[in-house]
Amino acid sequence: MSGDKGPKAVLGGMNQYLYQNGEENVFFRVFGDNKSLRKMLAKYPRVARNCELIHAPNVIKGTDKVMEVLRHAQDTSMYMAIKDVREGKSAAVISAGNTGVFMALSKLALKTVDGIARPAITTMLPSGGGDKRVVVLDLGANVQCDESILFDFAILGSVYAEVIGKMSKPKLGVLNIGSEETKGNETLQHLNKVLTAHKDELPYEYLGFVEANDISAGNVQVVVTDGFTGNIVLKTVEGTAKLIKRVLVDNFKKSVLAMIGAFFLVHVFKRLKNKIDPRSYAGATFLGLKGFSVKTHGNSDALAFANSIKYTADLAGADLRGEIENRAHALASIRAELQSAE
Repeated sequence: MSGDKGPKAVLGGMNQYLYQNGEENVFFRVFGDNKSLRKMLAKYPRVARNCELIHAPNVIKGTDKVMEVLRHAQDTSMYMAIKDVREGKSAAVISAGNTGVFMALSKLALKTVDGIARPAITTMLPSGGGDKRVVVLDLGANVQCDESILFDFAILGSVYAEVIGKMSKPKLGVLNIGSEETKGNETLQHLNKVLTAHKDELPYEYLGFVEANDISAGNVQVVVTDGFTGNIVLKTVEGTAKLIKRVLVDNFKKSVLAMIGAFFLVHVFKRLKNKIDPRSYAGATFLGLKGFSVKTHGNSDALAFANSIKYTADLAGADLRGEIENRAHALASIRAELQSAE
């Protein structure tokens, strides 16, 4: 019921997903005001056949603060949907609503995986040539992080890259203002020192420090950073994608020759659009929880929501929790070493 475009984008996205992927593999449980949703469903018979409406009388607003909401969230569409995952009635929850509240309620209801202190917002961003992607975390859940938390993110990101991204022994780097060992604050330097010392024991290829331009260059497959920096990276990538689109469109309009050239390159531009369009990587999961909780952009349209559903369906079919727990257990001694020096 929340998000900038409300249930119209949600139902439209469900319709697109079912049209593209068939009506057999996913069934939706939709939480919100039954009266208004039932009226809107009349436009989407495909969705109506593949969903159940669960009445939720209240909605969490984008302006609501976490501490103010926690005491009276029980009858909101967001909390009821999250609780549905906890009770095993749904495989995953998707929301375009208030990120801070969604994160807090997800963590409260679903709990973190054993061996992981905090979940991280994670997704795959466009990188390098072809279909290359890079896993970046955290994208906004944890503004301040110590060494052990960043090490947890390395565990989460490396498992995610292997299981979801199909990347064998991914190249992992810690985001910094330079690749030199002397750059960055004490937290980053200490983390790098310990990871370098245990390089041969790690299940991923540790590269050390990486810079922001390495993300788009395709030099790294997993990038670990705090939520403050990661969110800036995400917004910068999205803004750059929109800038490229605007520059191309403006220049094509200025010249007949450019328009003719664009006609012959239409397939190239289509691939470029699919690569950099923020709607193609609209879903981001709170990785490290015992259930799947996926956040999509507050301004998501139907296409973005459809892509989020596809992303979530892929997550729900993977054994991320078991792999994360096994890796956290295997690397517990390194984490303890980082904690002892904090």
